Amino acid sequence: MALAGYREENLKQLARLTGTTVVLRGQQVCISGQDKQVVQCETLVRSLEPYWSKGQRVDGADILTARHALDTQRQAELQSIQTDAIATTRRGEVIRAKTFRQRQYIQALRKQDLIFCVGPAGTGKTFLAAILALKALLAGEFERLILTRPAVEAGERLGFLPGDLQQKVDPYLRPLYDALHEMVDPEKVNSLMERGIIEIAPLAYMRGRTLNRSFVILDEAQNTTPAQMKMVLTRLGWQSRMVVTGDITQTDLPSYQQSGMAIAQKILDGTDGIAFCNLTKSDVVRHPLVQRIVAAYEKHDEKRPPEKSSKNQRNNGRPPYGNR
Repeated sequence: MALAGYREENLKQLARLTGTTVVLRGQQVCISGQDKQVVQCETLVRSLEPYWSKGQRVDGADILTARHALDTQRQAELQSIQTDAIATTRRGEVIRAKTFRQRQYIQALRKQDLIFCVGPAGTGKTFLAAILALKALLAGEFERLILTRPAVEAGERLGFLPGDLQQKVDPYLRPLYDALHEMVDPEKVNSLMERGIIEIAPLAYMRGRTLNRSFVILDEAQNTTPAQMKMVLTRLGWQSRMVVTGDITQTDLPSYQQSGMAIAQKILDGTDGIAFCNLTKSDVVRHPLVQRIVAAYEKHDEKRPPEKSSKNQRNNGRPPYGNR
């Protein structure tokens, strides 16, 4: 059942990838087709044995990674992914890398002090960073976990939000909360926040600070301005680590405003001690539809004619500076 997946979606995917017919009968998986296809499918199933033999859930990303490993003779790397458990959720589920690029990202999170991770929605950028940050915090490697992101709405005007500072920024930081709640009970998260061990702060409140012995996560960094990005990067103190995540294709800044994350990539590329990780649509580990949605939008963007370079059109008829 662990191999078959929800509604036997995994068996259907195995059949599509290998050109075989795969059927679950009781405790047996029956594979039929041409000899070469059957051998290929059986090899693929056996490469996933570290998961299904222990009853651990197998999903589509695991199957695609295993297929890629077999096609490129990277079985040793596949075994490393399968045996390297990052953490265990409070429900007992094992968290691990799903793809080779995710594994590279995790290695960077463990070794480097400043990591940029760029990728589309659903690739685990924020989730993996938050999980490793909380694990390191609970192990005593850092004294504080600081979560921040620019307070930019995704195309909507929410107006003034009620409550204190934490309540005002909660809607913007909900994805980070979701990751923390996977590891520990919400009550413990609240306790850590009350003691200042986990700090939630809008980006504007980072100015003037020096963040020592802290694990800092800057999420949705594509919505920072170049000045904001420089400001937050220079907050990094002794024995600290910073992760900057975002998706350049989903910026919510005005059309005339450059993304601070895109500028930082160009300026800091090749700088010693900084890791750049790029995830793609093949690293999407949410619902299988998400991967196809990302691919469809990328295809649409490639076909779209370039925008006119008129200054007024770029600025939507507004001057680039001044009161708004």
